[in-house]
Amino acid sequence: MEPYSQTIAKFVCGLKLEDVPQGVVDKAKLVLLDTLGIALASTTMDFGRMVMNVAQRLGGAPFSRVIGSALKVAPANAVLANGTLAHGLDYDDTLEEAIVHTGCCAGMTALAVGEELRASGKAVLEAAIAGTEVMCKVGLVAPGKFHARGFHPTALCSTFGSAAAAGKLYGLEPPQWSDALGLCGSQSSGIIEYLADGTWTKRLHPGWSAHGGVIATMLAREGFRGPARVFEGQHGFYRSFGGPNEYPFEKLSELGRTWEIPKLTFKSYPCGSISHPYMDCALTLRQKYRVAPERVAEIVCRTAEGPVHRLWEPLADKQRPTSSYGAKFSLPYSIAVMLIRGRAGLEEFTDEAIRDPGVLELAKKVRYELDPTIDYPRHFSGHVKIVLLDGTVLEENQPYPRGGFESPLPPEEIEAKFRANARLVLPEGQLDLIIKSVKTLEQLESITALSDLLSPA
Repeated sequence: MEPYSQTIAKFVCGLKLEDVPQGVVDKAKLVLLDTLGIALASTTMDFGRMVMNVAQRLGGAPFSRVIGSALKVAPANAVLANGTLAHGLDYDDTLEEAIVHTGCCAGMTALAVGEELRASGKAVLEAAIAGTEVMCKVGLVAPGKFHARGFHPTALCSTFGSAAAAGKLYGLEPPQWSDALGLCGSQSSGIIEYLADGTWTKRLHPGWSAHGGVIATMLAREGFRGPARVFEGQHGFYRSFGGPNEYPFEKLSELGRTWEIPKLTFKSYPCGSISHPYMDCALTLRQKYRVAPERVAEIVCRTAEGPVHRLWEPLADKQRPTSSYGAKFSLPYSIAVMLIRGRAGLEEFTDEAIRDPGVLELAKKVRYELDPTIDYPRHFSGHVKIVLLDGTVLEENQPYPRGGFESPLPPEEIEAKFRANARLVLPEGQLDLIIKSVKTLEQLESITALSDLLSPA
């Protein structure tokens, strides 16, 4: 049996935009637009400026733009910055079950490498689709396994998605694909210890891993060798990061037959994706009942066991997050802020916001109960039960996240989100041009027609 690295190679090499379902193409363009807006917003943040400064110092041949600036650097270094910018607000797309964020990896890599090659918009779109599908399928082979062992799935899978996007544009030959993907297995990394103190490593994960994917592809072009059975080998990717389990490697053979891009979920709030259905439930309860916080005795949420160590425990710490980034992974805080303010935008995840005494007082009343019937990570569901001091119970359930396959956001809402993020950096007229360029991406003679719009005048 041929190695699965060659299965992936055949899919990527053979992918043509004409053969991709129109719904997949349209969704892929919306993901790119959403990702660009988030990256632009991140350039106004401290972490964004830091990674942009590092990209400038790393430098290299000035082919690829660092989003939100006039700076151009080597593609791998642009991907390092842009992938971090695109994921750093935790506002980007997510695939349920695999729990991977894709635009920050595949889209940013396709854009940077496409600029180097002055590739057409069509070629960049093909590469972004290829990278996204590969990244998703790699994650779907081991749902829940990486998180359970302390790894961040996006960090691990980004490397392969980035290599697929870059390799598509570079035109890798079949033997080079085994080397590139084999090298990715040793470039993948990313632990979730950031959850303990709200520090920033998760922000860096897709940028760093996508950077590694581009490097792996470049090395493979030079003839540097990598293990062909990087996925299924005894010491391969899955057994190393996911443990000694039985893995459905055949998922990788479904590339091009089943599509994951239509299942991607857009975020309405800049925080952990698993929190969103719970926050929607809290918002619905607020709108229905307008309960005064002082009347609340307790708030109880049903949850699967999988997310507990990331969003619920240690409970006392989650009820009082010590950093604005850590608050993004606290369900007690996110539910409380939604009930108090009726919104959860960028301004609700600032150092000032997380010290709001009213929000913190309500967050102390939020706890969880384990529910083994929740089909996690296949589905992200939400449940919030408010018990009032007089014994009244107010309850809301949501079986899936808003913005996903079952409850998609209209394109107009994604466009509005892009504008809200991007106008922090660019004038409105420029936003119109970016939107038009993304909508007609496959018609652009050169991707630079889009990338040149991503810098303030």
